[in-house]
Amino acid sequence: MSNPSPTKSSAGLRVTDFDFELPEDIIAQQPPAERGTSRMLTMERSSGALSDRSFTDLPSLLNPGDLLILNDSRVIPARLYAHRANARGQQQPSGSIEVLLTSPDAAGNWSALVRPGRKVRVGDLLEFPSPDGTIMLRAEVISSGEFGERTLRFAPVEDFFAILDQIGHMPLPPYIHRDDVNTDRERYQTVFAEQKGSVAAPTAGLHFTPAILEAIAARGVEIAKITLHVGLGTFAPLRVERVEDIHLHRERYTLSAETASALNLARAERRRIVAVGTTTVRTLEHCSQAARGRELQPHTSETSIFISPGFQFRLVSAMLTNFHLPRSSLLMLVSAFASREQVLAAYAHAVRERYRFFSYGDCMFLA
Repeated sequence: MSNPSPTKSSAGLRVTDFDFELPEDIIAQQPPAERGTSRMLTMERSSGALSDRSFTDLPSLLNPGDLLILNDSRVIPARLYAHRANARGQQQPSGSIEVLLTSPDAAGNWSALVRPGRKVRVGDLLEFPSPDGTIMLRAEVISSGEFGERTLRFAPVEDFFAILDQIGHMPLPPYIHRDDVNTDRERYQTVFAEQKGSVAAPTAGLHFTPAILEAIAARGVEIAKITLHVGLGTFAPLRVERVEDIHLHRERYTLSAETASALNLARAERRRIVAVGTTTVRTLEHCSQAARGRELQPHTSETSIFISPGFQFRLVSAMLTNFHLPRSSLLMLVSAFASREQVLAAYAHAVRERYRFFSYGDCMFLA
């Protein structure tokens, strides 16, 4: 499905209109010591009123009958290290090559970001060793794109994801200035993650614990799940000046029969649909657009939907989200849900109050 047409609200906006000052020292480099203990800034969209709370307050902010939607995608250890080999399998003196897998295609080939890209050309053979030097994976570079993008065809193996678990690293975002460690395998993953395929965590979900989910259910809130595998769009900076020129990479999603039914019933009964994370918001709103006013049907497809100010939300009426990068498409989505002025004011408040930003940081609830 194509992106929505620019609206009067977004057509005149520039990427720089979503900039803000962010001190480096409030970008979270580690998760909180205990999951679920993050701070939470709440906003009333009708007035812009803000309140400083804790994430443990979330159950009390949800209403009996609300439908809470989670993204159950599971992060794969998608950052790999390779070396070039010639056609005879002999290692070439090119040094280590970092490969970030971003998404597979229908044929099983993987799009990837490769660094340094200048060393990796179409036709090159890459080998991926284990720490003891055993070659675990081999791939041929079959196409080349801009900004280090490559397409890799891997030689068949019995269990590709099991090998990634052995030799891969968790793909921490570039603003986390440290190497991944063993604890990231658990903390950079939601407690409800099931479906393997993301190369970045749906970070609003990182705050939940089994106990908090139980408290939400005990309040009479219905919980359902969608799957959107987070891909290259999370890592790719916006390289245009005008908001209306932004086009996002496609990401694969699944809407199950159970969740489609829950959404249809909640909408028919005018109950509130609460989305956990921008990935969930994008998936739900894409599915609503695709349904064209009819009931949602279970399906698997791809979306590149871009949501910016002026967008008309059809399903989502409340949102939990982390704090996002300046000039990012995710900040634009949040600004579409509230208003740009209110969201930037909330971010200025969060900076003053030293909320922790980005993936391992604090969160915001907008209703």
